[in-house]
Amino acid sequence: MSVSQLAKEIRACTLCSDILEPRPVLRIHPESKILLVGQAPGSKVHASGIPWDDASGEHLLEWLGVDRTQFEDPRNFAIVPMAFCYPGRGNNADLPPPPRCGQTWHGPLLSMLKQVTLTLVVGQYAHKFMLGAARKRTLTETVSSFPEYGPAVLPLPHPSWRSRGWMKKNPWFEAELLPGLRERVSELVDTTENK
Repeated sequence: MSVSQLAKEIRACTLCSDILEPRPVLRIHPESKILLVGQAPGSKVHASGIPWDDASGEHLLEWLGVDRTQFEDPRNFAIVPMAFCYPGRGNNADLPPPPRCGQTWHGPLLSMLKQVTLTLVVGQYAHKFMLGAARKRTLTETVSSFPEYGPAVLPLPHPSWRSRGWMKKNPWFEAELLPGLRERVSELVDTTENK
Protein backbone atom coordinates (compact mmCIF):
# COMPACT_ATOMS: atom_id res chain seq x y z
CA MET A 1 0.00 0.00 0.00
CA SER A 2 1.23 3.52 -0.78
CA VAL A 3 1.20 6.56 1.51
CA SER A 4 -1.55 8.14 -0.59
CA GLN A 5 -3.68 4.97 -0.43
CA LEU A 6 -3.31 4.82 3.36
CA ALA A 7 -4.16 8.53 3.65
CA LYS A 8 -7.30 7.88 1.59
CA GLU A 9 -8.29 5.05 3.96
CA ILE A 10 -7.71 7.27 7.00
CA ARG A 11 -9.78 10.09 5.49
CA ALA A 12 -12.64 7.60 5.03
CA CYS A 13 -12.33 6.25 8.60
CA THR A 14 -15.47 6.01 10.73
CA LEU A 15 -13.85 4.09 13.59
CA CYS A 16 -15.01 6.59 16.23
CA SER A 17 -18.38 7.50 14.71
CA ASP A 18 -20.08 6.20 17.87
CA ILE A 19 -18.52 9.06 19.88
CA LEU A 20 -17.77 11.86 17.38
CA GLU A 21 -18.50 13.24 13.92
CA PRO A 22 -15.85 11.74 11.61
CA ARG A 23 -13.88 14.20 9.51
CA PRO A 24 -10.26 12.99 9.60
CA VAL A 25 -7.64 15.70 9.11
CA LEU A 26 -4.03 14.87 8.25
CA ARG A 27 -1.34 15.77 5.75
CA ILE A 28 1.36 13.35 4.63
CA HIS A 29 3.73 12.79 1.73
CA PRO A 30 6.32 10.05 1.08
CA GLU A 31 9.03 12.76 1.14
CA SER A 32 7.93 14.50 4.38
CA LYS A 33 11.01 15.53 6.36
CA ILE A 34 9.39 16.76 9.59
CA LEU A 35 6.69 14.79 11.36
CA LEU A 36 4.39 16.83 13.58
CA VAL A 37 2.40 14.66 15.97
CA GLY A 38 -0.24 16.77 17.72
CA GLN A 39 -3.26 15.91 19.81
CA ALA A 40 -6.44 16.25 17.72
CA PRO A 41 -7.99 18.86 15.44
CA GLY A 42 -9.91 21.66 17.16
CA SER A 43 -13.38 22.79 16.12
CA LYS A 44 -12.08 25.35 13.58
CA VAL A 45 -9.81 22.77 11.93
CA HIS A 46 -12.72 20.31 11.94
CA ALA A 47 -14.77 22.87 10.01
CA SER A 48 -12.04 23.84 7.53
CA GLY A 49 -10.32 20.48 7.10
CA ILE A 50 -6.96 22.31 7.13
CA PRO A 51 -4.42 21.17 9.77
CA TRP A 52 -3.52 23.81 12.38
CA ASP A 53 -5.82 26.37 10.73
CA ASP A 54 -6.48 28.23 13.98
CA ALA A 55 -4.85 30.46 16.61
CA SER A 56 -2.81 27.53 17.94
CA GLY A 57 -1.51 26.98 14.43
CA GLU A 58 -0.40 30.60 14.12
CA HIS A 59 1.44 30.29 17.42
CA LEU A 60 3.05 27.05 16.24
CA LEU A 61 4.27 28.74 13.02
CA GLU A 62 5.96 31.41 15.19
CA TRP A 63 7.72 28.68 17.17
CA LEU A 64 8.85 26.92 13.98
CA GLY A 65 9.93 30.10 12.18
CA VAL A 66 8.08 29.17 8.97
CA ASP A 67 5.33 30.76 6.94
CA ARG A 68 2.00 29.15 6.06
CA THR A 69 3.17 28.14 2.55
CA GLN A 70 6.21 26.29 3.92
CA PHE A 71 4.09 24.68 6.62
CA GLU A 72 1.41 23.49 4.21
CA ASP A 73 3.90 21.79 1.88
CA PRO A 74 3.57 18.10 2.85
CA ARG A 75 7.14 17.46 1.69
CA ASN A 76 8.19 19.70 4.58
CA PHE A 77 5.67 18.73 7.27
CA ALA A 78 3.65 15.56 7.77
CA ILE A 79 0.75 16.38 10.09
CA VAL A 80 -0.34 13.31 12.04
CA PRO A 81 -2.44 14.03 15.14
CA MET A 82 -3.10 11.45 17.84
CA ALA A 83 -6.73 11.49 16.71
CA PHE A 84 -7.60 12.63 13.20
CA CYS A 85 -11.06 13.97 14.11
CA TYR A 86 -12.28 16.66 16.50
CA PRO A 87 -13.14 14.77 19.71
CA GLY A 88 -15.77 17.27 20.89
CA ARG A 89 -16.07 19.42 23.97
CA GLY A 90 -16.50 18.71 27.67
CA ASN A 91 -15.84 20.52 30.97
CA ASN A 92 -14.83 23.82 29.30
CA ALA A 93 -12.15 22.18 27.14
CA ASP A 94 -11.78 19.91 24.13
CA LEU A 95 -12.04 16.23 25.00
CA PRO A 96 -8.86 14.13 24.82
CA PRO A 97 -8.13 12.25 21.60
CA PRO A 98 -9.70 8.78 21.60
CA PRO A 99 -6.82 6.25 21.88
CA ARG A 100 -8.25 3.88 19.26
CA CYS A 101 -7.33 6.29 16.45
CA GLY A 102 -3.59 6.31 17.16
CA GLN A 103 -3.61 2.63 18.05
CA THR A 104 -5.18 1.77 14.70
CA TRP A 105 -3.44 4.09 12.26
CA HIS A 106 -0.12 5.33 13.64
CA GLY A 107 1.88 2.12 13.27
CA PRO A 108 1.19 1.61 9.55
CA LEU A 109 1.37 5.33 8.80
CA LEU A 110 4.60 6.14 10.65
CA SER A 111 6.35 3.10 9.16
CA MET A 112 5.77 4.58 5.67
CA LEU A 113 7.29 8.00 6.39
CA LYS A 114 10.87 7.00 5.60
CA GLN A 115 12.28 10.50 4.94
CA VAL A 116 11.36 11.96 8.36
CA THR A 117 14.44 13.14 10.26
CA LEU A 118 12.73 15.31 12.89
CA THR A 119 9.63 14.41 14.89
CA LEU A 120 7.89 17.19 16.84
CA VAL A 121 5.72 15.73 19.60
CA VAL A 122 3.16 18.37 20.58
CA GLY A 123 1.15 18.20 23.81
CA GLN A 124 0.80 15.76 26.67
CA TYR A 125 -1.32 13.17 24.84
CA ALA A 126 1.22 12.96 22.03
CA HIS A 127 4.04 12.80 24.60
CA LYS A 128 2.38 9.83 26.30
CA PHE A 129 1.88 7.90 23.05
CA MET A 130 5.09 8.78 21.22
CA LEU A 131 7.59 8.93 24.11
CA GLY A 132 6.19 6.11 26.23
CA ALA A 133 8.36 5.35 29.27
CA ALA A 134 10.80 8.12 28.29
CA ARG A 135 8.15 10.73 29.10
CA LYS A 136 8.68 12.55 32.39
CA ARG A 137 6.20 13.06 35.23
CA THR A 138 4.85 16.38 33.89
CA LEU A 139 4.67 18.17 30.55
CA THR A 140 7.11 20.82 31.79
CA GLU A 141 9.63 18.18 32.89
CA THR A 142 9.29 16.41 29.55
CA VAL A 143 9.77 19.55 27.47
CA SER A 144 12.63 20.84 29.64
CA SER A 145 14.40 17.49 29.13
CA PHE A 146 14.43 18.08 25.36
CA PRO A 147 18.20 17.40 24.98
CA GLU A 148 17.56 13.80 26.09
CA TYR A 149 15.26 13.15 23.11
CA GLY A 150 17.02 14.97 20.28
CA PRO A 151 18.17 15.52 17.65
CA ALA A 152 15.52 13.31 16.03
CA VAL A 153 12.66 13.96 18.49
CA LEU A 154 11.59 17.18 20.20
CA PRO A 155 8.73 17.37 22.71
CA LEU A 156 6.75 20.63 22.76
CA PRO A 157 3.81 21.97 24.74
CA HIS A 158 0.58 22.53 22.88
CA PRO A 159 0.67 26.05 21.36
CA SER A 160 -2.77 27.03 22.65
CA TRP A 161 -3.42 30.40 24.33
CA ARG A 162 -2.55 28.71 27.64
CA SER A 163 1.05 28.21 26.49
CA ARG A 164 1.69 31.98 26.59
CA GLY A 165 1.41 31.95 30.38
CA TRP A 166 3.40 28.72 30.55
CA MET A 167 6.19 30.35 28.50
CA LYS A 168 6.38 33.27 30.94
CA LYS A 169 6.90 30.80 33.80
CA ASN A 170 9.45 28.84 31.76
CA PRO A 171 11.69 31.39 29.98
CA TRP A 172 14.19 28.67 29.04
CA PHE A 173 11.69 27.51 26.39
CA GLU A 174 12.02 30.70 24.36
CA ALA A 175 15.69 31.28 25.21
CA GLU A 176 17.03 27.74 24.73
CA LEU A 177 14.60 25.44 22.94
CA LEU A 178 13.05 27.68 20.26
CA PRO A 179 16.30 28.93 18.67
CA GLY A 180 17.49 25.33 18.20
CA LEU A 181 14.08 24.27 16.90
CA ARG A 182 14.02 27.08 14.32
CA GLU A 183 17.55 26.30 13.20
CA ARG A 184 16.78 22.61 12.76
CA VAL A 185 13.53 23.34 10.90
CA SER A 186 15.25 25.83 8.58
CA GLU A 187 17.80 23.13 7.64
CA LEU A 188 15.00 20.77 6.61
CA VAL A 189 12.35 23.01 5.08
CA ASP A 190 12.44 23.36 1.31
CA THR A 191 12.35 27.05 0.43
CA THR A 192 12.47 26.52 -3.35
CA GLU A 193 9.97 28.78 -5.14
CA ASN A 194 7.53 27.34 -7.68
CA LYS A 195 8.28 23.68 -7.08
